Amino acid sequence: MNLYAIVLAIIVLTLLGVSVGRLRTVKTKADYLVAGRSLPAFVLVFTLLSSWIGSGSLLGGAENAYRNGFVALWQGAGGWAGLLLIYFIAPRARKFAQFTIPDLLEARYNQTARVLGVIAILFTYTAITSYQIIGGGDILHLIFPDVVSPDLGKYILAAFVIVFTAIAGMGSVAYMDVAIGLLATFALLVAVPVLSHKAGGWGHVVASLPASHFTVFGGQPVVVSIELFLPTVLLLLGNQSMYQKFFSAKTERAASLAVVWWLVGTVILETVIVVLAIIGSSLFPTGEVAERPREILAYLGMHGFSGSFSMQLLGAVLMGAIFAKIVSTANNYLFSPATNLVNDVYVRYIQPEASNKRILIVSRLMVVFLGLWALWQSLHTDSVLKKALYAYTIYAAALTPVILAAFFWKRATAAGAVSSIFAGTFITIFWDTPFIHHTVPAVISDRDAIFPALLASLLCLWVVSMATKAPSGKQLAPFLEETTEAASR
Repeated sequence: MNLYAIVLAIIVLTLLGVSVGRLRTVKTKADYLVAGRSLPAFVLVFTLLSSWIGSGSLLGGAENAYRNGFVALWQGAGGWAGLLLIYFIAPRARKFAQFTIPDLLEARYNQTARVLGVIAILFTYTAITSYQIIGGGDILHLIFPDVVSPDLGKYILAAFVIVFTAIAGMGSVAYMDVAIGLLATFALLVAVPVLSHKAGGWGHVVASLPASHFTVFGGQPVVVSIELFLPTVLLLLGNQSMYQKFFSAKTERAASLAVVWWLVGTVILETVIVVLAIIGSSLFPTGEVAERPREILAYLGMHGFSGSFSMQLLGAVLMGAIFAKIVSTANNYLFSPATNLVNDVYVRYIQPEASNKRILIVSRLMVVFLGLWALWQSLHTDSVLKKALYAYTIYAAALTPVILAAFFWKRATAAGAVSSIFAGTFITIFWDTPFIHHTVPAVISDRDAIFPALLASLLCLWVVSMATKAPSGKQLAPFLEETTEAASR
């Protein structure tokens, strides 16, 4: 047990050291919010990878894989499909070079779209942060079961995340992600052959589990797989945290190059996570982890590496890597909405002439406020997978359609965007309520909100846009022209 505590302490102190080390570079709003637009491709790759693979994959995806097998890859595949499309968006986003998605919404549409975008992002990103807090709390409870309860673990993890995020902003988050990404990649890749051997080889794993674990649909209806795939691909396509990283890139080329390696890393790591959870299902089919399968990867780190000191050390490193990845994702999704409250509300409407010093103070206060809101949500959440799909669906239905339309559909209008954002947000938030279940047929209301919310959002965007005056050429110019680098070739 001491070994796990020592490894965890080393990781936490290293992350704190990176964060404090970046503090001296933060002097302006741009330094804090987009790292002075100075991130090279190497740093971008790891910060994008670390922000994407968090508790949604390490807990929610692993839980699904433990129970159902390779069908869990449908959630990851949504991200892979999104990344293929993002390759063409990244240089345009870097060319636009603002601070947040609501900046983009106002430039392309209007102020109302900006405000509604802020609301959708706040609900989505604090929900995502909340289940990172759950995951970190679970790990602390596993390491210190007699001292730290799951709820106390959530409070401790929330404090870590708030402090790390508030110190140095995007620069802190991005450079911490490099260290975390390297550690997690090593630990996850090494764990697969070691644990497979411990389980008696892959052939024994296959023989010990139902055949449905090794098919892409897992014996479930296609619509269930689509409900995993669609929210994920749409979240990724419109993900503000991702766009902020592109806004932080040194060049348009760096943004494009980062996407290529981000795709490679995501395919590898999310597949490895599913494979590890399946091996875990073979090694530990019953007992404590069968009742809380979201903890399977951390449980493997604690109980799957018994034997020599080197085996125990590898288990401790795997546990520490999972913890660090969760902290990293929480940092990213807490920092992102804080920039919205500062850039899109405080600076835009309350104090436009605020000094850099005041903006930095307010930014850090917003990180604390949103961190406490996320903590409150974590204390009232039972299923990480369900919470993840709820968060993904808000963003997928409310924001992704209008973000993509900003770059690729000239006819999209401000009125169409406003109605689309409102419809997607409203339907998702109120879908799982008694009113919906009493008024909508069960065959529809029992399904995930992604289908009705996305359909309503797309219909509003198209119908209202076609019924209103087309946007001016001036509004379209920043979004539909060639990138600066392409034009210079």
